Amino acid sequence: MADRVVVVGGGLGGLAAAAVAAARGHKVTLFDKNPWLGGKAAVLHLDAPDGSGRFRFDMGPTILTVPRVLRRIFAEAGRDQARDLPLIRLDPQWRCFFEDGTRIDLMEDVDRMAAEMDRFAPGRGMGEGYRRLQAEAENLHGVSERFFFWRSVEGMSDTLNFKANLNPDTLRDVMSLKMGRTVAKVIRGHVPDARLAQMLDHYCQYVGSSPYLAPAVLTSIADMQATEGVWYPVGGTRAVAEGLAKLAADLGADLRPGVEVTGFDIQDGAVRGVVAGGERIACDAVISNMDAIRTYRELVGGEPARKYDRKGFEPACSGVVLYLGLKKRYDHLAHHCFVFSRDAEEEFDAIYKKGEPAPDPTAYLAATSCSDDTSAPPGGEALYVLVHTPHLRPHHDWSRMFPAYRQKILDKLKRTAGMEDIEERIVAEGRLTPVDIHDRYKVLDGAIYGLASHGTFTGAFKPGNRSKVVKNLYLCGGAAHPGPGMPMVMMSGWIAADSMDQDRGGRGMGEAAREAGRRDAERTLAAE
Repeated sequence: MADRVVVVGGGLGGLAAAAVAAARGHKVTLFDKNPWLGGKAAVLHLDAPDGSGRFRFDMGPTILTVPRVLRRIFAEAGRDQARDLPLIRLDPQWRCFFEDGTRIDLMEDVDRMAAEMDRFAPGRGMGEGYRRLQAEAENLHGVSERFFFWRSVEGMSDTLNFKANLNPDTLRDVMSLKMGRTVAKVIRGHVPDARLAQMLDHYCQYVGSSPYLAPAVLTSIADMQATEGVWYPVGGTRAVAEGLAKLAADLGADLRPGVEVTGFDIQDGAVRGVVAGGERIACDAVISNMDAIRTYRELVGGEPARKYDRKGFEPACSGVVLYLGLKKRYDHLAHHCFVFSRDAEEEFDAIYKKGEPAPDPTAYLAATSCSDDTSAPPGGEALYVLVHTPHLRPHHDWSRMFPAYRQKILDKLKRTAGMEDIEERIVAEGRLTPVDIHDRYKVLDGAIYGLASHGTFTGAFKPGNRSKVVKNLYLCGGAAHPGPGMPMVMMSGWIAADSMDQDRGGRGMGEAAREAGRRDAERTLAAE
């Protein structure tokens, strides 16, 4: 008889978990309180006032990296991700605008990027420094793959067996983690140009953290992006949520949007059921895609909740998003752009230490019409603008704060990104504030990315995917290991389902899925 598995929350992590658990033969029921599936990977449509069409916005994540995570999830079911969910590779990956009027594109190829850096900041050896940085990032990526990815990890003891594993190679890997150093220090040790360092800092924004507080191991993101690319799913990142939901449903998962789970039935330290829509649903295991800390606080309660509160996890940053329907696109924008603040330290200090919106923020733009002309009426643009803000504090009143901060954002685009007439081009507009994020997605204090990755020794660790305090409970999402960002959230869903399957004596991962999830460099070597 198949095990009964309940998945709480239909974000990307929950959908990935549902698909993998169903592919392994378990009987899966997924509940989500919202009327849609996909969590933050939602979609917003705004009509053009002249009747020329509709603007389509991805409301949440917009940058997809490490596509092998998706490949493995689809391969679990014997499906081809490239056929079922086609992706477009983007290069340049970002276009960067700086306060001094300069700009540079971040390109995938390391040698091309190094040459461009030497042209951008001549005579300072920035290109060679970038090559050294990427070599260090490649090594850290390998360490992450060996010790952190594809397994449930909550602390160092979960990934290193100090008696069995501390051979010379393992010790070398541990030393390469550069514990005690931050991402910002590693970057500036190789690429000291303030503008180029600021560009590279923003890999940390995938995980909603400050490069001045995040551990050096997160520099590995630079290699993930350079070697595995930046991708746009055909139809927008919403297509990822829809593709995972279809995959899970095709495999027999029962997907129930609009039904909220309000409690767990825990007996003798093990979860035996959930309360959903006022009804008790018996089950053998639960995978929660709800924020990990809120799962323990609101659904588990008692000593387990107090234990995780005592750990002092810090919410990641929140954000303000403007969804701007423009009647005319800007030809000088790339698909992804960063419009950088005047001072990186000032910006991160305001957001992460003072807990206040940055006086001069960095704005991330997604101009999707560059790659997908179906996202806006002819000649128009569905412009997504994200500015990171602190997670919610008691004195933050975004109903009062929003108008002035919206204007600050627009003024930034006009001054730094060559978009002087943006207010004249806006014909449709939507918004999302930290309060909206908190209420819509059951995240902690409006944190977009779950828990911050701060602390140079243990900052990369999150609550593990296999609960250590409640039997039969598994966790996924941005507030669980391995953390936030589209690929990591989906990997967390795979890990949660795989851990559950192992514990239930399931069929395990097949060779096709194992191969599909390997790094591209490893696949190339194996083929030679």
